[in-house]
Amino acid sequence: MKINKLILLLVTTLFLFSCSNEEGSFIEPEVVTPVTVKPSFSYTISTIDPYIVTFQNTTEGSVQYQSFWDYGLGDGIVSDNAGVSGVRYNEAGEYTVKYYVIYDGLTTIATQTIRVDENGVCPDGFCGSTSDTSLKDAATTFSVGTITRSSWVNAGGKHTDILKKEFSNITSEYEMKMNVMYPSQGNYDFSAADAMVDFAQANGLNVHGHALIWHNATPSWVVNFAGTNAEFEAMVKDYITTTLTRFKGKVRSWDVVNEAFEDGSGHPLRNSVFRQKMGDDYIKKCFQFARDADPDVLLFYNDYNMASSSTKRAAMFNLVDDLGDLIDGIGAQMHISYNGPSKSQIQSLADQVVAKGKKLHFAELDIRANPNKDITSLTDERAQEQRAKYKEVVQIYNSIPLANKFALTVWGVRDNESWLIDFWGNADWPLLFDSNYNKKAAYFGFLEGLQ
Repeated sequence: MKINKLILLLVTTLFLFSCSNEEGSFIEPEVVTPVTVKPSFSYTISTIDPYIVTFQNTTEGSVQYQSFWDYGLGDGIVSDNAGVSGVRYNEAGEYTVKYYVIYDGLTTIATQTIRVDENGVCPDGFCGSTSDTSLKDAATTFSVGTITRSSWVNAGGKHTDILKKEFSNITSEYEMKMNVMYPSQGNYDFSAADAMVDFAQANGLNVHGHALIWHNATPSWVVNFAGTNAEFEAMVKDYITTTLTRFKGKVRSWDVVNEAFEDGSGHPLRNSVFRQKMGDDYIKKCFQFARDADPDVLLFYNDYNMASSSTKRAAMFNLVDDLGDLIDGIGAQMHISYNGPSKSQIQSLADQVVAKGKKLHFAELDIRANPNKDITSLTDERAQEQRAKYKEVVQIYNSIPLANKFALTVWGVRDNESWLIDFWGNADWPLLFDSNYNKKAAYFGFLEGLQ
């Protein structure tokens, strides 16, 4: 039924009143903490008629409330009947859909924009011929990457379909690190790395090697190395030389050293076995070994919190200055949240890398939607906030000069495979695809950042 807007405004007005006793004095009303109901809704596009949208009320609350729809068609407000509602949008344009919830005299509103073009309602609000454009096709000036595993590329299926369609660069999640490739002294195992590199070559993808030296992926025999310091250094040189020689011409770039700085005051070098055995200049030695083994490969230093910590960033840039021409680029891990770090912090990082004349890799990008553990499912509101953050990150990266561009790597394909779930111990949805490989709002935020 249609509801007059004037009536709705009267209903939504909250009156504060007090009670009068017989003598005309006023009794102060009891203060009660109000119960609030936060409205939300979702929608799906009909598979039969692309101009029809089905709306579903997703508001959570144990109290009884009134609710109404404004479908943005200029027909006024209608009552929210039980179940779902199908609405047809005949004309191309934008329609603001509002869902009103009234409880205890207070009205709250949830809104979403429905966009329609000549093909019907635009999926996730992303219209035009680019709605079917892949990420790698839309990113014309840099590589778009993600991670994989040897078991995934060997199995094929939906995972590899998406790798081939959406991405131009792949990184091994963990199987191109020292503990996997060099499990015991004198015995190399490149089987997992070979599987991923072979897949990439067969499908025209670049490979970013991650990572030659990382304190958390050091095999026990290296940690407990029994030889002299000189023998240790010779072993490291052999490892780096053997690895880069094997993949020369097949792996475009390598993270030579990963996460070498402590998080504490001054950000000193971690006291890893490599520092203990090779000295404070072990990073420079490793870069030199890599450069000697493959003069054409791109060499990166990779670390986290580069955007949020200006002091850690300063320590990293001092290292870059010391490395000089040995280093080609900086990998800035982008394990961030929908609410931080700020746009200005991320922009400052990008600007400083550009000023150093190095390539910038926005590496390990995932955006937590639930950092404060305040939701149990990905709400429409949070999905849109995550979408906006993906758009922001991509816009910043896409705006740097061409000479400084390299790749933007998303750290995973679908939400349920993200490392963040086990690491933080709570539900989250940080990636571009859901557990069923469906594109999320975040995916379209990435595309929007390229426009």
